[in-house]
Amino acid sequence: MLHLPLIVAAGGVNSAGRSSGHHAYRRMVIDALPMQLQVETRAALAAMMGSHDVDFQDQHTLIRAIEAQYFDPRRLPWNRRVQLRSDQGARFTAVVGSQEEGFDPEWRIERLDKRQIQVDVPRGAEVLLPATRDFEVSVAGQLPTGFDPGSLYPSRNHPRGLQMSIFAASDALADLGIDWEVVQQRVPADAIGVYMSSAMGQLDHEGTGGMLRARSNGKRVTSKQCPLGFAEMPGDFLNAYLLHSAGVNGPALGACATFLYNLRLAVNDIRSGRTRVAVVGAVEAAINPETMDGYAAMGALATDKGLRELDGLGVDQQPDFRRACRPFGNNCGFTMGESAQVVVLFDDALALELGAHIHAAVPDVFVSADGAKKSITGPGAGNYVTVGKALSALRNILGEARLRTGGLVQAHGTGTPQNRVTESTILNRMAGAFGIDRWAVSAIKSYVGHSLGAAAGDQLTATLGIWAHGVMPGITTIDALAEDVQRDHLKFSLANEDFSARDYAVINSKGFGGNNASAAILGPEVTQSLLASAHGSKAMTNWQSRCEEVKTARAACEGDRLAGRWSPRYRFDDGVLTDSDIDVSDAQLSLGRSIIDLTVDTPKAWRMNDK
Repeated sequence: MLHLPLIVAAGGVNSAGRSSGHHAYRRMVIDALPMQLQVETRAALAAMMGSHDVDFQDQHTLIRAIEAQYFDPRRLPWNRRVQLRSDQGARFTAVVGSQEEGFDPEWRIERLDKRQIQVDVPRGAEVLLPATRDFEVSVAGQLPTGFDPGSLYPSRNHPRGLQMSIFAASDALADLGIDWEVVQQRVPADAIGVYMSSAMGQLDHEGTGGMLRARSNGKRVTSKQCPLGFAEMPGDFLNAYLLHSAGVNGPALGACATFLYNLRLAVNDIRSGRTRVAVVGAVEAAINPETMDGYAAMGALATDKGLRELDGLGVDQQPDFRRACRPFGNNCGFTMGESAQVVVLFDDALALELGAHIHAAVPDVFVSADGAKKSITGPGAGNYVTVGKALSALRNILGEARLRTGGLVQAHGTGTPQNRVTESTILNRMAGAFGIDRWAVSAIKSYVGHSLGAAAGDQLTATLGIWAHGVMPGITTIDALAEDVQRDHLKFSLANEDFSARDYAVINSKGFGGNNASAAILGPEVTQSLLASAHGSKAMTNWQSRCEEVKTARAACEGDRLAGRWSPRYRFDDGVLTDSDIDVSDAQLSLGRSIIDLTVDTPKAWRMNDK
């Protein structure tokens, strides 16, 4: 066995649709695809959105104006601080319980009856009054109009990020085409790992956001908001309610590189033999006023004013929100997106044994900090390290010739002025150092926005689509590259075009705080060649035979989805183990039907009883 991590399934959802079947990727390049594929993707979107027909000229997918279900940018609620200057101050009545607690001690309180009090506020007191304001950002990469992940299962007031996680993982299991119970029967319980998290945590009302603002808005904190708001809760939810996994739980956080941080943990565990199956992902549901207010305050988001200035529009004219995110062009900031992306990895032996569909291989993922920084949010040197190591690993596997001509880089490509300079400089210099000329650069945030911790998942699933259909999504939101973009060794496509370099991809991420990550990904044909060399032709023939059964199962699931006969996998209060279900010895645990070996290999040099 090579202990080579293979991507055998991919699922998720972003503003382009669902990831299984490459539908989200297809939405990005819809006009460049054969008519049959266009029809299938329209049907997939219609099934999600509850619509009989999807007109892509209408703005119901991809980046678009923020819809009412999120918030109204023109009437954003807030509390305005005012000072009372009337000579008489102010008087009001309030309904309270048995105690008049919490009021300013300088305010005079008179009880009117058992439930009401009268409060006299003196002149000069500061109070907060409900008000609205005009938010400077009116655009985001929202999930397709009408798609509500929480309505597909008993979501019980789950934060939106957890709802999206359940959908994404279920989507990946559907793409797997192998019953999850079959997978669990083939490997020990502790050989399954789940690596999923969010960078920001769950910041909507049902999570941390609601907990933090409840009292200041005169409401109570619920018992669910604190626990469900944790950043690692997406992985916890998958273990408890979807996979029933008692294996490794290893989420990581790395700002906008979080997905790749999780992928690195999974790859390392599979390469070491600690796990044989890994469910990897990240989710971010950050289209809410508070989170976007924070990024806008940093000057990171593309504002309505900034977009109008780029296009020479008047103050009363609405910008073209479709073109809000403009990687490597003249731009003014990134566009917030929401996404949940999950991939399933098998080691090579298990993939061949079960006949799994092989999307790609992930030989390695590299992570590096920036070192000394002037600004914690500014870029640094770490991304040179990660890109260089990814290219070095790919050169070791593919050789010089195929490295120079056979790949692409999925750029972080946020759409900020700083990113277009720093990332293009890094990619250009590293391409030159490795002898790569006209290295193809993709930047799919121009379609779906920046989903923060889940962004590299968007990039990875789009890359799988490029290999499946041979079309590179162009950066269609810009008319030309900005003058300060470095390009000597790079090829930026501004239109969708045919793409045949299928050997490898580098998925690149740059995160606030100096969190850099780059993943080396091998294309499906290269991966199969490696497997044939290691396992032999007979093993590959047997794999192809089993793969036909998996292909049939995947097609059947896709048909059910298009017909509306599909719902996410969610198993609440099912299969819960008690102490009586667990058999214990010093060598193993029996967890119901699962056996976990307790023996651990420890280096002899550490063993005091052998000395």
